[in-house]
Amino acid sequence: MKATSAYLNITLDGVSDTSKPIIIESCGKFRILAKGNHITDRPNGRPDYQLLYIASGVAHFYFDKKDYTIEAGSMVIYRPNEPQKYIYKATDKPDAYWVHFTGNQVEEILDKYDIKKGKNIYYIGNQSEYSWMFRQMINELQQKEKNFEFILNNYLSQIFLLINRSISKKAQGSSFILDEIERACTYFNEHYTELIVIESYSQSRGMSSAWFIKNFKAHTGTTPTQYILSIRLQNAKSLLENTNYTINEIAKLVGYDNSLYFSRIFKNHTGVSPLLFRKKINNNLAIE
Repeated sequence: MKATSAYLNITLDGVSDTSKPIIIESCGKFRILAKGNHITDRPNGRPDYQLLYIASGVAHFYFDKKDYTIEAGSMVIYRPNEPQKYIYKATDKPDAYWVHFTGNQVEEILDKYDIKKGKNIYYIGNQSEYSWMFRQMINELQQKEKNFEFILNNYLSQIFLLINRSISKKAQGSSFILDEIERACTYFNEHYTELIVIESYSQSRGMSSAWFIKNFKAHTGTTPTQYILSIRLQNAKSLLENTNYTINEIAKLVGYDNSLYFSRIFKNHTGVSPLLFRKKINNNLAIE
């Protein structure tokens, strides 16, 4: 298990602080590196709110005693005192981010973004920007520099906006298109290490590639090719940060047979080579 976390005040069971409109208490990232499962079971929930983002792999959440397999690109929200049960399985290779928050205007804020009571799961898509915002929140809460609370709230508001955008798109789009886009996202997350030809995939689903690409971009904000690239880069960054695999090994693990090509792609999109990225991460230096 590998966990990175940050706390406003160390409280294992959370608090219900109503002194401000919204207060971010803690946030972090969770990943299982070895075999086994990690189970969270809180029959009485917590006194605060919790928002989780599944960045890669899948996780298992239970609502009304039903098992829901939550795919990468999904947000899950719990309100105060709502029963919580979820499982991360090593075989599913989950990467999860979380944030706990409280305050005297949280319900009004959530209502503003159409995040209503009774709905826990929201699919917003799997892009590296979402994970980046969670990582920024972790950094801000760890360092606690001047005005960090304002910056934390700003990042959380951006995440709420992304959820709201997803809700609006589903309200406007046909269920057929949305089902196909979500099916494609799931397929890309499960097969990103393989050669994926967009034209072949779309034809296998009875769609023209032009129609599929157009609708995929309309609903996710990116093309299928860019989406797959984002998944590969996100997982490459994680491997560079958390393993001792060589660049050649990491290239193959994320779908590139040619490590030189992988390094060029990585640098084009991050501004640094894989080796320099790993060096800066290990030395706790900022990635510009």
